[in-house]
Amino acid sequence: MLQQIFTVIAPVLLIALLGYVWERRRLPFDAQMMSLLCSYVGGPCLMLHTLLNSKADLSAAPRIVAAAALMIAIMGVIGWVVVRVMKLPVRVYLPAMMFPNSGNMGLPLCLFAFGESGLAPGVTFFATMAGLQFSLGISIASGSVSVRSLVTNPMVVAVALAGALVAADVTPPLWIANVLEVLGNTLIPLMLMSLGASLAKLQVVEFGRSLGFSALRLGGGFVVALGLTQVLGLEGAARGSVIIQSAMPVAVFSYLFALRYDNQPAEVAAMVFLSTVLSFLTLPLLMGFVLNL
Repeated sequence: MLQQIFTVIAPVLLIALLGYVWERRRLPFDAQMMSLLCSYVGGPCLMLHTLLNSKADLSAAPRIVAAAALMIAIMGVIGWVVVRVMKLPVRVYLPAMMFPNSGNMGLPLCLFAFGESGLAPGVTFFATMAGLQFSLGISIASGSVSVRSLVTNPMVVAVALAGALVAADVTPPLWIANVLEVLGNTLIPLMLMSLGASLAKLQVVEFGRSLGFSALRLGGGFVVALGLTQVLGLEGAARGSVIIQSAMPVAVFSYLFALRYDNQPAEVAAMVFLSTVLSFLTLPLLMGFVLNL
């Protein structure tokens, strides 16, 4: 099991390391451009390709959507209380507490743990999380709410479009599917290289605080999901997938939003990095737990 888990998470480390080395060698790297490419091209294309190509059994979808939304809301309340007590800026820390890395880490782990039966709930959770992250998450990070910006956000539009196509049982032409796949596949390496480049500039003056927030994201997400799946009556692969997705580290997009809105990106990068490293240590326990549900 350890070898298989390492096979899933090793690319995350190595691609982030590439960005780190690139920045340390002072090679040209436009982090702002990378952020825009991820937000407006890679993310929407990956969402469309994932949802349109999943053979999802959507019978438990409403409860999985509810579990994802409630987990984000509860972690938001917990995070807000902690941040306010510590007198820290909400725009910097709250999105990191709320949104897990359910895409490039959560989805592969759901597939590894439960096969195709785990991919369907994993995709449903990811779609819900992404829709909220690219609406509510952006509003928190930017400090303002614009209805127009929410409904026209590329990721939100991609989720709505994919849902409409799946409901209408419409299959796009192969050439469109190939374009979506190629562009969507750029998302993860671009995000991770941007993360690694930021880590190259990181000052570990707030190591303890970042580590504490990282532990809260992982542990809090796990405990909240455990309770929600029980209350909502989720079982088997659906329950395990929700717990896996909820217990993931800080989403890389939280760093990209911090970078885009100048919300102390080095601080957020530290939380992304430390929570990811910490998750590598807790993954064997997490996987062992969900496989024995």
